[in-house]
Amino acid sequence: MRSKDVAKSRLRLSNPWHLLAIGFGSGLSPIMPGTAGSIAAIPFWWLMTFLPLQIYSLLVLIGISVGVYLCHRTAKDMGVHDHGSIVWDEFIGMWITLMAIPAMSWQWVLAGFVIFRIFDMWKPWPIRWFDQNVHGGMGIMVDDIIAGVISAVILYGLGLVL
Repeated sequence: MRSKDVAKSRLRLSNPWHLLAIGFGSGLSPIMPGTAGSIAAIPFWWLMTFLPLQIYSLLVLIGISVGVYLCHRTAKDMGVHDHGSIVWDEFIGMWITLMAIPAMSWQWVLAGFVIFRIFDMWKPWPIRWFDQNVHGGMGIMVDDIIAGVISAVILYGLGLVL
């Protein structure tokens, strides 16, 4: 068995921390699990858009706080820091990004998705610095939080000029 397969075999879908960390199973995608997790975050985001912005923001903050723990715990249980199947950080990054869409349309959601995925995969400075220098659950989460904030700023700016 390959080491990635061994790590995945340590996941328990009956464990609520594992289930959340792998994005309700989206992180188990055999191809591009981070992208699958980002796509899986969109229906949850859509439901959250019916909430007042303050409640939406509070849920994102709670998601970050809980995410630090559940990502740390799941990575520890798997024996691999930031295993590709851990995608809760992508959920949070997408929710942050999509807070800034200028209009409720699939085109803006797609633009947010693409911008976030580019920053999450490319990891330009300062994202890369945080990814390399912060460890544990916060290390798993922080690069996607920053990618989400940068993506949101870009989306907001695009909304102003288009």
